[in-house]
Amino acid sequence: MARHQALPFTPMKPVIRAFFQTLRLVLGPVLLLKERLTHPKGMQRDAAAQAAVDLQCQSLALYQFNTCPFCIKVRQEMRRLSLPIEKRDAQHNAANREELLQSSGATKVPCLKITDNNGQTRWLQDSNAIVAYLRERFAASAA
Repeated sequence: MARHQALPFTPMKPVIRAFFQTLRLVLGPVLLLKERLTHPKGMQRDAAAQAAVDLQCQSLALYQFNTCPFCIKVRQEMRRLSLPIEKRDAQHNAANREELLQSSGATKVPCLKITDNNGQTRWLQDSNAIVAYLRERFAASAA
């Protein structure tokens, strides 16, 4: 039997890449429109409680892609919990992408950077884990 060797260049690779780029270009605006139309109502807290939450959120940063469905899920939960967490674009901002890669070991989004009171940083990846963390930390602070 003759053995087939893998070609160093696969002719389908550019086609597949072009397909997914086109898919992102078409679906991206649809996802953003859906996010805007399904904007959840934010949690209501008294002024002092919201000020405390705002202060805690200064130690958090969400690395995200604008049209990533998993990032949209986290942003919707941030709105639901009324959390002013800084959002950092890891898709178009090279410095943010590089920090994410160097610090967390991957450019996987969404990724939540959590800095504690001692300046120690940990990185939480996966939208379900991030949503669970935010709910556990902030959902009980409603007035």
